[in-house]
Amino acid sequence: MWISNFCVVPLVLLENALAFSPASWNLVSPRRRAMPKGQDIHKVVVLKSSASAISSNEDLLPGIASIDRNNEELFGCLEALREAPYFRFFSVDILASCEYMPQELFECYTEGCEILPVDEDQIPENIRDVDKDECEFELDGWARWDMPTDDYYDIQEYNEGYTGYDGSDVWNFIHERICFEGYDYSDDHWKADFNKVVSGLHSLISAQVIRGIQEKIDNGEPFGASEVWTDPRAEFNRRLSRSGETPLAIENLYFLHMLLLTAVSKSRDRLLQDCSNGRFEANVVDDVRALLDCKLLGDSAIGVAAKKLHDHATKDSDSVVALWEARMRTRELTRIMNCVQCNKCRLHGKISTMGVSTALQLLVGKTGEGEDPTIVHRVELATLLTTLHKCSRAIQYCQFMQR
Repeated sequence: MWISNFCVVPLVLLENALAFSPASWNLVSPRRRAMPKGQDIHKVVVLKSSASAISSNEDLLPGIASIDRNNEELFGCLEALREAPYFRFFSVDILASCEYMPQELFECYTEGCEILPVDEDQIPENIRDVDKDECEFELDGWARWDMPTDDYYDIQEYNEGYTGYDGSDVWNFIHERICFEGYDYSDDHWKADFNKVVSGLHSLISAQVIRGIQEKIDNGEPFGASEVWTDPRAEFNRRLSRSGETPLAIENLYFLHMLLLTAVSKSRDRLLQDCSNGRFEANVVDDVRALLDCKLLGDSAIGVAAKKLHDHATKDSDSVVALWEARMRTRELTRIMNCVQCNKCRLHGKISTMGVSTALQLLVGKTGEGEDPTIVHRVELATLLTTLHKCSRAIQYCQFMQR
């Protein structure tokens, strides 16, 4: 059964937060049923280290092989950008209420869950001004970011990591209520592609959670009595391996990575524009230009995933008209992050889902042809590159675990 894990959300904290895997998303639509808290619903997907071991889809194999060869170069460029204020400071409503399910209000489980806004004088005025000027309400937009306030959070200070938070209720909702039901993995339809994207996002988060578990062990930090995820190898095998709950997990991670890469490549002129108009500091300009020179951003094999999505979205008039459903669901992916009861996880969850929605906005838009990248907002562009960084690191970790 296709339990829509084809959908996803997460982030590293969310990553942990929302870290349980969804149930089989082999095919067909799932019946909604209550899942025990903590049980994974992100089941199905396959992968390994060589391209052919990761995917049986011949169209994707050249792109997967290219990512395996060149991801280290990309990751190094993205790591450098994370230091820049443009890509590290985000104004997020951490106190927003959950609108999707009843919840008990409580403090974060651990100190690792809690985050605090940075001092106001740490935020460059041009970032505050741009965010206020660009904030708007679009009824049928791809996502709705929180209205900017004086509270900005630093993702370098509160970076991705394992917190032990159980976000299974949120994941169950995403897979059962937000993903598209009734679509096979191999269906030639943009709704099946959407589900792959969400599954890839879930895989990204699972990889980040597992990496966080390993880092906790390496740092000699003890696990709490209630923490059940303590063995990184066992968790990798369960969540991401070909023989685990989600045989296609890593393939979908690569599919998402290709879409993010294509969206960033499409944003080339916008990034160069920001290099010239003073939005980036001088040292950041050099880092952005280095990123745009990365081999993966100029490789035609990477664009195959985006072409499939485009061809499916524009296959006929009915497909184009129905794209409003994709916009609605990406908005819900972002808003359901307000149900994550770990503040660090919520922060990263919102950033990751916004990054995915920006990629879909640029590649698909309202007609299937994509939107003009010169009109995207600072927050959208920053979350897109931040999510690409998360995805690159997730693939890096999966490669390590499959050696």
